[in-house]
Amino acid sequence: MRVLVTGGAGFIGSHVADALVTAGHEVRVLDAADARSAPGGAVEYHCGDVRDADAVRAAAAGVDAVCHQAAMVGLAVDFADTPAYVSNNDTGTAVLLSVLHEQGFSGRLVLASSMVVYGEGRYRCPRHGLVRPGARDPARLDRGDWDPACPKCGGRLRAEPVPEDAPADPRNVYAATKLHQEHLCFVFGRAHHVPVTALRYHNVYGPGMPRDTPYSGVAAIFVSAVAAGQAPQVLEDGLQRRDFVHVEDVARANVLALTADPPVFGALNVASGAPRTVLDLATALVAAAGNRTPPPNVTGGYRIGDVRHVFASTERARVKLEFAAHVKFEDGVRDLASAPLRA
Repeated sequence: MRVLVTGGAGFIGSHVADALVTAGHEVRVLDAADARSAPGGAVEYHCGDVRDADAVRAAAAGVDAVCHQAAMVGLAVDFADTPAYVSNNDTGTAVLLSVLHEQGFSGRLVLASSMVVYGEGRYRCPRHGLVRPGARDPARLDRGDWDPACPKCGGRLRAEPVPEDAPADPRNVYAATKLHQEHLCFVFGRAHHVPVTALRYHNVYGPGMPRDTPYSGVAAIFVSAVAAGQAPQVLEDGLQRRDFVHVEDVARANVLALTADPPVFGALNVASGAPRTVLDLATALVAAAGNRTPPPNVTGGYRIGDVRHVFASTERARVKLEFAAHVKFEDGVRDLASAPLRA
């Protein structure tokens, strides 16, 4: 099978490209990064932006499947980042789909989506059952009242694994663009009878992560601190829960989605199924680094666009793709502590 991987020179995309080559597939990469960042010689590399229709036409010609990883990622620094997120993620996806329409594409399409489309995770009130907390209140956050309350009675809630049929509720600009990517791809799939699988990645970590930037995820920020011999700075009380999934497992999920028989339509969580706190991650990275790094510093600060708890139900991916994460948290974090980061 000949597969186009957009964003295939990036962190996740390069692992996907390598996994496809290992599985015996012919791989093309379209990426705006320069060729020195590209995967190995088994991959046909096209340097270009997914928003450039001519670049997409050249890369997509004659492919059997498309794995769309290209995106601007991370939480925006401020709302001024909105045009860049919409341009890279939504316009880029629209251009890709337009070219596939023009070329009469009839293969399958796998989209790199994200757990951020859910906003807050799934919560249950002892009195009112499943409820959806509203937006986080800065006044509550300022006094360190981190966990959302029941919108009906104000009582404590219990977080649960979030399934794919949970209502979407994006809480920041990046999240909104990822949900729109899903909508565009599903519309294309229905109109062209193309199977579309949206893989909702949870918190991906592993070798080749980008160095700490204002747009980095928490794992990259912590690893950069540890590498510099500095204490990881942990927001809130550190007890916010996430599902940290290794990039090798994410790459394998993409190969499964591209080759599943029958194809899988719709969204699938890609996660480890074993949630951890953010403080767990910081503590494990410091331990793996040895005595050269101070312990995590729990700051009590917050970012208004963050959510408190979001971790996945992995049942649908298990049934539809026979996917289960293989890399244990302890093993993955130990390797991550010494793995080189990309510039």
